[in-house]
Amino acid sequence: MTHTATQPTYADVEAAARRITGTVHRTPVLRSRRIDAGLGLEVHFKAEHLQRMGAFKFRGAFNALARFDARQRAAGVVAYSSGNHAQAIALAARELGIAAMIVMPLDAPASKVAATRAYGAEVVTYDRYSEDREAIGRAIANERGLTLIPPYDHPDVIAGQGTAARELIEDVGPLEAIFAPLGGGGLLAGTALAANALTPDTRIYGVEPEAGNDGQQSFRSGRIVHIETPRTLADGAQTLHLGELTFPIIQRHVSDILTVSDAELVDAMRLLASTMKQVVEPTGALAFAGLRKTAGELAGNRTGVIISGGNIDLPRFAALIA
Repeated sequence: MTHTATQPTYADVEAAARRITGTVHRTPVLRSRRIDAGLGLEVHFKAEHLQRMGAFKFRGAFNALARFDARQRAAGVVAYSSGNHAQAIALAARELGIAAMIVMPLDAPASKVAATRAYGAEVVTYDRYSEDREAIGRAIANERGLTLIPPYDHPDVIAGQGTAARELIEDVGPLEAIFAPLGGGGLLAGTALAANALTPDTRIYGVEPEAGNDGQQSFRSGRIVHIETPRTLADGAQTLHLGELTFPIIQRHVSDILTVSDAELVDAMRLLASTMKQVVEPTGALAFAGLRKTAGELAGNRTGVIISGGNIDLPRFAALIA
């Protein structure tokens, strides 16, 4: 039901960049003298929390759906997601006139569920601690003839996510290091493809929650490690394993995978809010929290950080940073 799963290349990232132009925002790159001074670095923040629907996920979702043939467009799309991929597929489907059904966990943030419905998608819920969203998604796809677009392990999704790092490098020039958040690896793999092609000396770091360090375990052991659903504030990174497509790219091009605690995430959110006046969700602050932990090793470097999302209920945001 999906495209033949071949490894995406940088040529696919370039094709995605052309395909999404005019629909997906070219997000700004933000700077903070205070943060630079505090870390002893020159930090360039790629502001994907200012993307349409509030996260980088719109890039991959729109790129994937824009490649549907007439039969796929007429039948519709199904996706599973805790929130940002859900909203991204729902919005991309609305833009392209495609019907969308989204499988979301019962405990997904209320604002994310409401936004997904507001974009016109039908929402089906499940229990993330006892049910398998991938199996539910496949069953719906088979039953109704829909095309399943998974949140990260799909060549068109990976290529679309890589456009964020491509824009960042185009806008600010070569960077010594780029930090990207890590859930299933779509953004990190796309970032690695783009950076490796444009500035091969750039070191790429993935950052995931301490409670869900399947990526780090996989990276260190050389095989995809599966974990139980982690309990972390970073709901966008509660993935259980890396993808069959994302893992080999990460193995090949990523320098290291770091982890941060929920407390470090909240600290990073607080600093982004107080210093830069930016509202960032916990998952969205992963890369910045990871950079803060390793700043000492990167002294003086020009560094890129992808802020991946800003979809958080304001009362929850206020409670976390209070």
